[in-house]
Amino acid sequence: MPSKDKYDVVGQNEKTVKDLPASNSSNSSGPEDEVKLQQKISLLNGVTVIVGSIIGSGIFVSPKGVLEGAGSVGLSIIVWVGCGLFSMVGAYCYAELGTSITRSGADYAYIFEAFGPFLAFLRLWVECMIVRPCSQAIVAMTFSYYIIEPLFPDCEQPDNAIRLLAAICILLLTFINCADVKWATRVQDIFTYAKVGALILIIITGFVQLGRGEHENFHNPFEHTETNIGKIAMAFYSGLFAYNGWNYLNFVIEELKDPYKNLPKAIWISIIMVMTVYTLANIAYFTTVTRVEILSGSAVAVMFSQRLYGVMWWIMPIFVSLSTFGGVNGILFTTSRLFYVGGREGHMPQVLSYVSVKRLTPMPACIFMGVLSLFYLLSTDMYALINYVGFVNWLAIGMSIVVLLYFRKTRPEMNRPIKVNLFWPILYVCMTVFLVALPFYASPTETTYGVIMICTGIPVYIIFIAWKNKPKSVTNIIDKTTILLQKILVIMPEENVISITEEMKHEHEHET
Repeated sequence: MPSKDKYDVVGQNEKTVKDLPASNSSNSSGPEDEVKLQQKISLLNGVTVIVGSIIGSGIFVSPKGVLEGAGSVGLSIIVWVGCGLFSMVGAYCYAELGTSITRSGADYAYIFEAFGPFLAFLRLWVECMIVRPCSQAIVAMTFSYYIIEPLFPDCEQPDNAIRLLAAICILLLTFINCADVKWATRVQDIFTYAKVGALILIIITGFVQLGRGEHENFHNPFEHTETNIGKIAMAFYSGLFAYNGWNYLNFVIEELKDPYKNLPKAIWISIIMVMTVYTLANIAYFTTVTRVEILSGSAVAVMFSQRLYGVMWWIMPIFVSLSTFGGVNGILFTTSRLFYVGGREGHMPQVLSYVSVKRLTPMPACIFMGVLSLFYLLSTDMYALINYVGFVNWLAIGMSIVVLLYFRKTRPEMNRPIKVNLFWPILYVCMTVFLVALPFYASPTETTYGVIMICTGIPVYIIFIAWKNKPKSVTNIIDKTTILLQKILVIMPEENVISITEEMKHEHEHET
């Protein structure tokens, strides 16, 4: 067996991104020099990661935002289809980015590659410290709310019970993601099947309702159509947020089997599936629930089930809870990889880029994400934080598409297994500029708060990243903390884990 000193590797992984091989370059180093997690995600897993991340509680709870902005049933359906097509264009562009820059981290990795560490860090800062953990805490609380709703059909659920169950949900999924990548993808598979199954049940019921002649809401589909362009724009904004997550597979591309083939396939299959299901589910809702009732803000899927499924109405809250459970897992799975890449590039504590010796999972990153989400469960202003920085998502996606255009100009020789027509990224960038500018017009105060929150990353970058000559006392504390965590969690830089694992395997075979 390898001697104990082989595990003492603190300080061997002190290189930053500039020292790492550029995976998209034509003269990249060979596979033996690349730093990767194991490729365990199949095409099916990739589809469930995307579909499971996109489909959350929103399509079950209430499509109120889209209908409120559109005004009419007919225009709201058009908005759902339009948002799906827009997401498909973005996903098409990301297929080129993901297959030419095969590095996990998606937006963060692409912005880093093109525009350097500062802008990439600000993206990482907001996404990792606010958006993702807040989102995970909110989705976990939604899971708790619906899983216990059948127990409190006529009264308000106790807040402490909801938060406690949400904490259990996060802890359980953190353990699963630390234990094995296959366990995490299996959870994602199972709960994605459950949420898609629930939507198919709604769709089939809707067709039955249409067969019974329940189509009053479609007699004048464009009655009450909104004429205010600003409100229609907000309808598209609400719809696009329901499609959020189509780019999540790019965050874990280093673990995807045969990414050149499977990434674009997974993206196309997922977006087409989600767009079809979203559109048909909304049509099904309108066969039973009126426009006025949806605008009342009630949970439309629950109302739908109470009217049509009789004593079995409770299956819909259960399905919603299953959907959100899978959503929590998807956020945790992809965000832990974002922390992992940030640690590897020197933008997060180095220990976050370490992996478990036994499990070959990014255990420190998973644990950090879980703990941060638990911290946000204590907050009562999670929704406000998300609203403040909501425009950042579109800003980052838009900058990523700009990266595609920038590299077409500056790196024409780059290996591009998929090469999109320039019309599509230009169209997408123009639309994204509008999506970024809209919150400044619609909610100037909240958006200003969001800009201030982004700017809090500037001093963090200056102190912890740009400042290279830190006092020795500070570096000693960091090194000692890293050593302690290595001993507790049995973790180390990934290239050392892989080499030691191979050595142990060869020695075992030799002994046998």
